[in-house]
Amino acid sequence: MTDLTPERSTEGVRLQKVLSGAGVASRRVAENYIVDGRVRVNGEVVTELGRRIDPETDLVDVDGTAIQLDTSKRYVVLNKPTGVVSTMKDEHGRPDLRRFTQDWEERLFNVGRLDAETSGLLLLTNDGALAHVLAHPSFGVTKVYIAKVRGKVTGQTVATLTHGIELEDGPISADRARVIDVSGGDGDDATSLVELTLHSGRNRIVRRMMAEVGHPVIDLVRRQFGPLRLGSLPVGRARELTTVEQGALLTLSRGHDTSAEEAQDQETE
Repeated sequence: MTDLTPERSTEGVRLQKVLSGAGVASRRVAENYIVDGRVRVNGEVVTELGRRIDPETDLVDVDGTAIQLDTSKRYVVLNKPTGVVSTMKDEHGRPDLRRFTQDWEERLFNVGRLDAETSGLLLLTNDGALAHVLAHPSFGVTKVYIAKVRGKVTGQTVATLTHGIELEDGPISADRARVIDVSGGDGDDATSLVELTLHSGRNRIVRRMMAEVGHPVIDLVRRQFGPLRLGSLPVGRARELTTVEQGALLTLSRGHDTSAEEAQDQETE
């Protein structure tokens, strides 16, 4: 495709080259996206093939999905095993997250925490700005957990969880709750699988909620964090986010801002 559009400036990098470098599409396909009006720069639709941008300061999205232009940023999802603490270096010598980051030369750190007895999805990144937003309590990113609990959880208990209960640090309610399975009948050996969706980042909140309604947690797994899903990722394995997952995460976080100091209050579940 011949570029007949005059350039606004000789500074910066051509938009189609930036999109190609970010892994969105080949340069030719990226040009088609631009001509079709599917690309925005700083919220403005751009249809000029000669448009140049500054990848360090300009915000780009395609079809409403944010694009990470800084290729040095890494986003990794880990299926954390039980028995591992959510820190990169544990001062007490317990198993920590370092073993899961050896495949990446960048220095990664965890966004939020899962307690040692909880397994499941944990996001690792070197993107401090995104991590600050996602970990900040006021942002309220949604998390989905599967809890194996003692006893037979009834519909009335599910209603109690969603309507709200009072804990020592204030009221709390699940965004959604449902019973997936019940085994062991009605006896003392009965257990239930409960799916809970929460946006709270309070300490060990799922365990405390289930204990309050009389169903202590036996096993707890986080299956989803915002738009990220654990899927079939084996326990103890880590992988980089796909371009689609990365875009969904960035789209979720853009428009929210918080300081690093305010973001220190991360959740521990």
